[in-house]
Amino acid sequence: MTTPAGYANGHFEPSSESGLTPSFSLHVHDSYPLTQRVLFSTQLSSDTVDKSRSETMAEQQLNFPSLFQPAAERPGFFVPYRWWEDEATTVLWTFDVQDIGRVIRYGLFHDPNHPRSVLQSRNSSTIDDFLIALLEPEDIPFIVNLSHIQKVEEILRRFKTNKADPSPWAWFPAQSLSESDASSIARDIDSESHLLFKTISFEEWVRYSLGYTAPSVEWFLLQHTAFFIHLSSHLHAYPEEIDKYKNVEKHLRTRSPFAHRALVQCLFNIHEADQSDMTFMHGPAFEFIAGPIQKIFKDHPPSLTSILKMLSVLAVRFQRTYIHTSKMNWMHSFDIAVPFLEDVFGSISPADLARTLTTSDELDFGRLSRDEIVSEGPVLKHLIERWHALATAVWECCVALPDMSSYIQDCIQVLETLRNYNSSTALIKGLRDYRIAGLQSPDVNIALDIVFFEQSLSPSLSYLLDVSDNYAAYRRQMQESPGIPFLLPHVREFRRRGESALDELCQGLQVIG
Repeated sequence: MTTPAGYANGHFEPSSESGLTPSFSLHVHDSYPLTQRVLFSTQLSSDTVDKSRSETMAEQQLNFPSLFQPAAERPGFFVPYRWWEDEATTVLWTFDVQDIGRVIRYGLFHDPNHPRSVLQSRNSSTIDDFLIALLEPEDIPFIVNLSHIQKVEEILRRFKTNKADPSPWAWFPAQSLSESDASSIARDIDSESHLLFKTISFEEWVRYSLGYTAPSVEWFLLQHTAFFIHLSSHLHAYPEEIDKYKNVEKHLRTRSPFAHRALVQCLFNIHEADQSDMTFMHGPAFEFIAGPIQKIFKDHPPSLTSILKMLSVLAVRFQRTYIHTSKMNWMHSFDIAVPFLEDVFGSISPADLARTLTTSDELDFGRLSRDEIVSEGPVLKHLIERWHALATAVWECCVALPDMSSYIQDCIQVLETLRNYNSSTALIKGLRDYRIAGLQSPDVNIALDIVFFEQSLSPSLSYLLDVSDNYAAYRRQMQESPGIPFLLPHVREFRRRGESALDELCQGLQVIG
């Protein structure tokens, strides 16, 4: 496996078919701007080659400009005092192992060994309690003979994020020699860039955004310089491909800004390329991910425990947005809005949370009229989208913070007494999705070829999401005790039976009014 250090210190050896040979050395003065340095290096090449051919010289290194600087690819982040570092130290001396774990997980220290030093300084009984809290009962006997230092290492191991092995850039221009569709080539290049992006953990993005060293981000940028070198070599060997890659550049403009920059610099490097028709993206290319993360630390109250919980929820969203997807949107900022989590943090009890959700629903449903439902207008669509967003937010929160599930269950019980079927069904849906996400091998009976799925909620609540006969159980409850409606069944009934199906829905809206 190629390592970052190995790649950085090694020599680039162009293929034998390339017009670039390692028999000469390019030295471009650092005082030139990047684009000028790239152009300057090409202008030097022919003279240098002639000189090298006339002399007997040992093999020399071929130098290329470095296209990316990690600090330049994130927005400027200036704070007079990094308060979170002091608070992180304070948390490491507390007795909440989950809070301690999140501090270890995100590692917002310049000294990566700081959590280790603090934990090693704590007494052995406390470390024992921490470790026991993290273990399954059957695993506890195995830690009895561990030393204090070994127990600390086990705690650190359980909370630190596993880092993916660094992957080198693996798309080569030769793969597209027979491909004439520029859009297809751009899509393949973008996919390779996205694949490398997936190897960077969310925790690493947080550290990078705040100005800490982030080796995997540096490796990602280095691989796009490698792409530049591969493509430079290819276009010198196959100058007839230049026009094709000029078209590829157009299709890359809305895709990976890193691959696009590498391709543009490569075309700038070739005199035959018409530079007037090319677009160069300016500004920090990691603005879409680093900017929102920086905003959290700038705009939210300075409470590290709350921010780390928020980041844990956003880490789940990061996976869904950038990892578990086949298409990367490099132009859209990462969504850091977590209103449900903020409502949870702002509540003093499940009942208080239920009242907050109900007040918000009453305001939103107050704008929903019969005519709006018949026309399936924007208010109706917004309410349905909001329901799905709330269900997803519950799932995100429970995956990131499992202890929150019991709090949400208690909230659902209060919502039912308030006859808020909109929020209660969304919370039930989120909890159900969370339970499905937690399926493990013991839940599978291979002999019977079935999966045992244990409901998170009692039947007295989960019946609201029984899909039988278009949620007939819920609709009966709505008829008997009208309230804030769960819209999906009513919209289906309207599409099936017409306006007469809206009577029970409008009863609920009258109750709200």
